[in-house]
Amino acid sequence: MHTIHVHAEHEYEVVIGCDWQTTLKQSLDSYTRVALVYSSAMRDQIKGFKPDNTEIHYFEVADGEGAKTSQSLQSLWNWLGAAGFTRSDAVVGIGGGTITDLAGFAAASWLRGIDWIAIPTTVAGMVDAAIGGKTGINSDYGKNLIGAFHSPKRVLIDTKWLATLSDRDFAAGLAEVVKCGFIVDTQILDLVAGKNLTEIRADSALVQDLITRSVAVKAHVVGSDFKESFGREVLNYGHTLGHAIEIHSKYALRHGEAVAIGLVFAANLAEVKGLLDIESVQLHKQILDSLELPTTYPGQAWQHLYPLLALDKKSRGHQLRFVGLSAIGATLRIEDVNESELALAYERISS
Repeated sequence: MHTIHVHAEHEYEVVIGCDWQTTLKQSLDSYTRVALVYSSAMRDQIKGFKPDNTEIHYFEVADGEGAKTSQSLQSLWNWLGAAGFTRSDAVVGIGGGTITDLAGFAAASWLRGIDWIAIPTTVAGMVDAAIGGKTGINSDYGKNLIGAFHSPKRVLIDTKWLATLSDRDFAAGLAEVVKCGFIVDTQILDLVAGKNLTEIRADSALVQDLITRSVAVKAHVVGSDFKESFGREVLNYGHTLGHAIEIHSKYALRHGEAVAIGLVFAANLAEVKGLLDIESVQLHKQILDSLELPTTYPGQAWQHLYPLLALDKKSRGHQLRFVGLSAIGATLRIEDVNESELALAYERISS
C-alpha cells in the first residue's frame, strides 16, 4: 500500500493498493450519514457494504456520461434533502470519473460544501478524475463547463477493481497515464514502450507503478496550482481537441480515446509551429498505437470540431490556447495559432 499526499485547499491522502471496503469503513467513523453514489453497473458490488456505526444511503445514477447532467444532480440534491443531510455527513462516489465528478459536485454544492470521499474504479478515475478536486457536470455547450473546485477528504484506490474492466476501458485510462509521461514523468514512457496492452494488464506490479507515478504527477501539479492557471493547465495536454471530439461523437468514444487523438493532434500542432521535433510526434503515435488507442479522426469532422474548440476552458475571449510540448517532458502554452495551422495539424491526424 502506498500513500501520496495532495496539498490543495486542504491536504488529503490518496491511498493506493488498499482494500476499499476496509479502508472506507475506517474513514467513516466521524460521519452520521453517508451517501454512496454509484452507477447501476456497480449495484452488486456496492449493496453488500454496511459499516457498523454510520447510516448509509444508496443513490444509484445512470452509467457513463449520462450521470453528469443537471437532471442527475437535481435528483441527488433532492435525495440529500429528503434524507436530511447536514454538514456532519458525507458523500462517497464509487465508480469511474463520471461518478466521482458528479458526487464531488453534489458535495461541493450541498450546504455550500460537505465532505466527500472518492473511490475510483477505472484507470482513468484512479489517475485523473478522482484526484485534484475538479468536480462537475456537462452542459449542452461543452464538457465539464459547470462545476466547482472541491477536494475530497480521501481517495481510495483498490486496483482489484481493474479486473472488471474491458480492454477498451483499460486502454482508455492508459491515455491519461501516457499523458503524464509526456508532460512530466518521462519514465512512464520508458515503462510502457515496447509493451502491448495485454502485457501491461498482465503485470500487476507495473500497473500499480504506473498508477502511482501518474497520481504523483497530478498531486505535484495540483499542489502548485489548485485553481488552474497555466501550471495546472498542463494536465489538459491533448484535451482541447479531445473534449471537442467527445462532444462531436456524442460520447460514443471513451474520454481516453478522444484524449489519445488529442495528444497526437497537439504534438502535430507543436511541430507545425516549429516547437517540437518530428521524432517526438512519432513517439506519441507509436506508444498510443501499441496500446490499441485511436490516433486519427475523420477529416470531414473538422468543420464541426473547429467551432467546438472555442468552448474549451483554457480559451480567453476569442483566443484559443493549447498546451503543447517543446520536448518530451517540457510543456508550454501555444496561443499565437491561426486557423490554417490548426487545419494543417488536423489534416495530419485525419482518417
